[in-house]
Amino acid sequence: MESDFSKHIIKSVQKDLGNIYFFNRIAVVEFNEGVHVDINNSEEIFDELHTFFGTSEPFGVIANRTNSYSVKVLDAELFRKKARNLCGYGVVSYNLAGKMNAETENMFCLSDDICFNSIPDALNSVYHKVKNCSSFSLN
Repeated sequence: MESDFSKHIIKSVQKDLGNIYFFNRIAVVEFNEGVHVDINNSEEIFDELHTFFGTSEPFGVIANRTNSYSVKVLDAELFRKKARNLCGYGVVSYNLAGKMNAETENMFCLSDDICFNSIPDALNSVYHKVKNCSSFSLN
């Protein structure tokens, strides 16, 4: 909310696990400090993503690691099945631990170069991945 991109936020939602900021075809998720994300407690996040993006149009997700949290790695395949139209994924990390966790989170999309040092870099990269998955205009 405190970035230059805040004027492009279409919708923001606060959930038990954290906040979701929706842009055109991209969601930025900021999980709360200390939460553990697994397939059982993330249903409300997926519900919001499906409500906003639908189940067929390509979209991207950026995890903005402003807080420390964990993800159940064994659920990665289940996460992918819940978001079949997820075309781009990125993690913005601000420290070494965050960068190491980003490598683990790479299992969500199995793509290259998911770790970014800033929101602008992540938005640009994920935007291009989503745009390449689709034949519609993102503008």
